[in-house]
Amino acid sequence: MSVPPGTVVVLDYGIGNLRSAERALSHVGAAARLVTDPADVEGAAGVVLPGVGAFGPCAVALERTGLGAAALRAIDVGVPFLGICVGFQLLYEGSEEAPGQAGLGVLAGTVRRLPSSVKVPQMQWNELEPVRPSGLLSGLGEKPWVYFVHSYAPEVGQETVATCDYGGAVAAAAETDVVWGTQFHPEKSGDRGLAILANFVARAAA
Repeated sequence: MSVPPGTVVVLDYGIGNLRSAERALSHVGAAARLVTDPADVEGAAGVVLPGVGAFGPCAVALERTGLGAAALRAIDVGVPFLGICVGFQLLYEGSEEAPGQAGLGVLAGTVRRLPSSVKVPQMQWNELEPVRPSGLLSGLGEKPWVYFVHSYAPEVGQETVATCDYGGAVAAAAETDVVWGTQFHPEKSGDRGLAILANFVARAAA
């Protein structure tokens, strides 16, 4: 079974409150649907992987449900993909939070703990510093404010399109041809966050 054409699916692998992401996507005009069956990812216009909590349990749940493999298949065939918070971290090869537990490995690098010089977790609004132009942040202005809740973040790499200053430059958003990711929570970031989700929905509809 697959979803209707034009659907943006939110991967429901039993971790956290995923309905907030689904509702936010619906609010900006997406035909959004939570899916638990890997078969329902086939034919989706876009795929969203949210995540809260710890990298290890999220990675295990993603593998156990088969949704991790479905995510990789979607990315392989060019379906626009958005990872949010821990869902963003899962796109990388691994994390210091769960040594030995593999991520999806779509993006190169390791997720690292935030510096000991700052309060962990970062639980606040912070200002994005765009690194290069991106579809993800299109139309948001020079330094939009967004909401973070996290103790770990990916290393800054070629895919990074924005950082925030929290004890140094922290990778806050990434974009490749198909894969987008945000360390912050767009669904909790007011109008700017909704604009980011609208950018993704437009990319999925293209």
